[in-house]
Amino acid sequence: MNKIDRIRLGLAVAVAKTVTAVVHLLNLGAASVLPGAIARRFHSKLLFLLCEQVKQGVILVVGTNGKTTTSLLLRTILKNQGFKVAHNDTGANLINGLVTALLKNTSLIGKLTVDYAILEVDENIVSLLLKECQPRIILCLNLFRDQLDRYGEIDTISQGWLTAFALLPSDTTVILNADDPSLSYLGQQLSQKVRYFGLNEPNLYLKEIPHAVDSIYCPRCGCILDYRGIYFSHLGDFNCPSCGFMKSKTAFSSKGWPQILVGLYNKYNSLAAGLVAQELGIEVAHIFDSIKNFRAAFGRSEELTIDGTNIRILLSKNPVGMNETIRAVNDLNVTGKASTTLMVLNDRIPDGTDVSWIWDVDTEKLIDLGGTLIVSGDRVYDMALRLEYSQETLTSHKNSVKLVVKEDLKEAIQTALTLTPSNGTLNIIPTYSAMLEVRGILIGRQIL
Repeated sequence: MNKIDRIRLGLAVAVAKTVTAVVHLLNLGAASVLPGAIARRFHSKLLFLLCEQVKQGVILVVGTNGKTTTSLLLRTILKNQGFKVAHNDTGANLINGLVTALLKNTSLIGKLTVDYAILEVDENIVSLLLKECQPRIILCLNLFRDQLDRYGEIDTISQGWLTAFALLPSDTTVILNADDPSLSYLGQQLSQKVRYFGLNEPNLYLKEIPHAVDSIYCPRCGCILDYRGIYFSHLGDFNCPSCGFMKSKTAFSSKGWPQILVGLYNKYNSLAAGLVAQELGIEVAHIFDSIKNFRAAFGRSEELTIDGTNIRILLSKNPVGMNETIRAVNDLNVTGKASTTLMVLNDRIPDGTDVSWIWDVDTEKLIDLGGTLIVSGDRVYDMALRLEYSQETLTSHKNSVKLVVKEDLKEAIQTALTLTPSNGTLNIIPTYSAMLEVRGILIGRQIL
């Protein structure tokens, strides 16, 4: 780094830390984006200069669902082993958020003092990021249909990743979800070191194929894949009857592997973080201990207690995510650990402006268990209509459903709290911007 770069870096750091202090002083939010956005105006190569200072390497976490939870678990594992870790833990996963997270760990002269940087990355900026950052490990969790108005189909994303990954140095490790056909295929095309995680538990197969199935065609020849079983969406045990393409071999069996939080999707998150940790030389016993004592990231199966009422926030921003959330809520309902559900649907830029995806969600399964459902958000009537149609498509109901529509989110939350029994749990299922609003109302903290 030359003298001019050092001066500009120092100025960028000073500005970023000042902005952060002001935001915190005025209680405007977490300062997870704005400091990086302003600091980058002082040095166009700021991200590159920061990434090259990470002592033991940068770990990128990419995918449609599970990035924040998996990244937080991996950070927990590493910190429990005494490593210092930088992480964009608020979920700000565009370039400005990544820069902000790294700047938070620098000295006043711009020296970054961390062993690892775990950066969860929006799937649409991976190619751009790799021009400025040479990661030690890239972890790819899954690819689902999400915000088609922004990203396009998953084939477009996977092809972009393949092109970008192929240019990485040979010592880069790529870790992929073997149960996702697109990612299995991607890994089989790379010359870098590739390892896979996935489920090996046929007892967890779904009884029927869900509506939100995104990629059941062979990525090599286009033929329909044969599935021995599906875990959720298009994730499962598959092979192609035409060209012989099949699921890649996993690094270890998932049987007996513990998981964090609720829901099968969190079993995948546990396996993914565990495999990265193993790749970094951490013993399985230490990984298991971290999983056992893990606490949720904000909005991702996060549990709160407000005025004596138990609340669980389950971020759901696409068909697959909401289907798995409904699956988890239903499992909790069956065991008597849930009773009331608040669904909040927004259509802002972070959510995706096209909400037609809710018609691919199996909301019938939520209706079928009965109970109280409250709906709110910018598109409250779209969600209410979807739930009404869910009732009409069922031929019989074992349990009655109470559907409450509230345009005002504060009023919806208060109604949901009032209708939740003292021994019950209020499950809140919001899209991304709705989740931030819900948390802001409940605990008074936004993201900036």
